[in-house]
Parts: sequence; structure tokens; C-alpha cells
Amino acid sequence: MPPKPKSPPADPRPSSSVVLVSPKNEVLLLHRVKTSTSFASAHVFPGGNLSLQDGRCPPAGDPKRHEDASWYRNAAIRELFEESGILLAKDKSSGKMLAVGGEERENGRRQIHQKQTTFAEWLKKQNAAAVPNIDGLIPFTRWVTPTNVPKRYTTQMYLYFLPLPFESDKPLLNEIPAEGEREEIQIPTSDGGVEIAEAQFLPASEWLRKAGQGDIILFPPQFVLLNLVSQFLDKEPRAAPLDELQRRRGQLIEFVNSGSPPWTEKCISPKVGKFAEDGRAVLLLDHPGPELKDTARRGESERVVLVRFHNGSTSELSLTWKKDIFPGKNGNL
Repeated sequence: MPPKPKSPPADPRPSSSVVLVSPKNEVLLLHRVKTSTSFASAHVFPGGNLSLQDGRCPPAGDPKRHEDASWYRNAAIRELFEESGILLAKDKSSGKMLAVGGEERENGRRQIHQKQTTFAEWLKKQNAAAVPNIDGLIPFTRWVTPTNVPKRYTTQMYLYFLPLPFESDKPLLNEIPAEGEREEIQIPTSDGGVEIAEAQFLPASEWLRKAGQGDIILFPPQFVLLNLVSQFLDKEPRAAPLDELQRRRGQLIEFVNSGSPPWTEKCISPKVGKFAEDGRAVLLLDHPGPELKDTARRGESERVVLVRFHNGSTSELSLTWKKDIFPGKNGNL
């Protein structure tokens, strides 16, 4: 009997995620519930699949489906609100950020989760001229799930900086500011256990420490981006003055726009290159995925991730230079 023909890989679903940086230069991660259909029990950046209210994404097979666009940005802002309660919207006329009280935001999330309204409809009720603040999003890699995984995604990652407070010792309160003050500093919350068990800001280096000790689960995209962010935002002293916090942000933005291609354009579909002596898989990051193999899109050619996979989870991750794992000219295979 001839072998059964191999099924083609699933088309990756369009999705967005946000690396949200707090006024203290900490990063927001969400702890997904054990029953989640994707990344169960893992800590992830806020994000999710695109919906029709975000805009019409190009169809499967079109390379433009994997490019930064308004529909990905709209989805990033919407999913951030639905999953964490943090609202990044502005008045289109004045350009001023929208300040909505915590109780009203929670009521809105509850209505959205119960399908009584949509994010777009709820936003217009707050302010007829309200629009998602998509201009504040900075592209920070795209990740395409490998073909050996049944459920695949093409995920546009973004970086977004919440404003620094006027004073470094100003308490972070969940309240609407007085007229003329900077927009409110919002406190993230879970979605009541629908998909998210906990939402928390911590320094990127602290998230990495927790993963290293086995206290939390990180997957390669989150692990890589947290490593990159930590190099700039987590320098000592931790309690730095405002101008130093701003300078570190500037260095991170400069880095994100550097490289060949720059990190704003890198498209990464991890691929196992070999196994290390300790049994961990060595993930190459330079492949953009089969959907983009005939395009100019490229990933990260200088770094690799070592990771141990087990029962759909990961552990013992490390980010290192490719040349140190693959000795030879330019670290090539």
C-alpha cells in the first residue's frame, strides 16, 4: 500500500501582540489559564487573532498578509484592552489620549466578553471621535509558527511605551488625571479567568529569571524579545531618574531600528538546526517560513535559541550567538 500523502501545513492565522512597557520600564505579561486553547499555562504578551472589526487582512497565499498594517495594529490595541483592561485610544480630533475610569473599562470588557458589544462599538460610546492609538505601536519582529505545529499563526509583534510620569516618585494610581495632566496610568487586570489568570508588570530581567528557575513558562518569541528589551531597560540602577529611563527607551528604539534587516522587519519562523549535547533543540531564527520563502523577508541570522520541549511546553531556554553553536565561517551550517 502506498504511503499516505502528507497533509499540507495549515495556513497561519493572522494575530498581533504587544510588548507593553510601563512608566517604570517594566513589561506586561499575561498568565494564560490551564484550559486555554493556545499557550496553556504560559506567560505571554497581550494579543490574539484578528477579527473583522480590525480591518480586512489579505487572504492566505498573499505575501502582504504577513506585513505590518492597520488591521494588525487595530487588533493589537483591541486585544490588549480585552485581555488586560489597558486602553490605548485617543480623540482623533484633538490627539489627546482617552482617559476612561477603571470601573467603566471593566464594564466594557465584560460586555465584550459576553458578546453584548464589540470593542469598536464600546470605544465610540466613550467618545464619538475615539480611535485606537495605532501610531504609538513600533513593529518589533513577526513570528510565523513552524509547519510541524497543527495550529499556526503569523503574529505581528509591537513595542509600545506608556508615558513616563512627571516625577519618578509619583504613585501609580488607577485614576483619571486632572485637566492638563498626563494621561492616566492604568493598572492591568485579568479577564476574570476567561483566558487570563493574572496580568502583571515586571522588569524583563525578572520575567527571565522566573523562567530560568522554572517558575513560569515562556515560549521562544517571548523569551527572545524579553532578552532584547532587558539589555536596554534593565540596566542598573533600577530606580533611575526620568531622564535616564527615557535615555534607555531611546537606546531600545534605536536598536529595534537597527540590523539587517532591522528588528522592525525581521520575520522569524523557528526551525530546529540540530540538538545540543545536553539534548536541547537549537532553533534557527533566520527562516521567514514557507509562505515567504520566495520573498525578500528574512529573520535573525546571528542568534539562536536553545530550548527543551516536553509535552507541548518549554524549559531551559537560552539565547546565544549562532557562531558559538555552529563554528565555521559566519556561523553557517
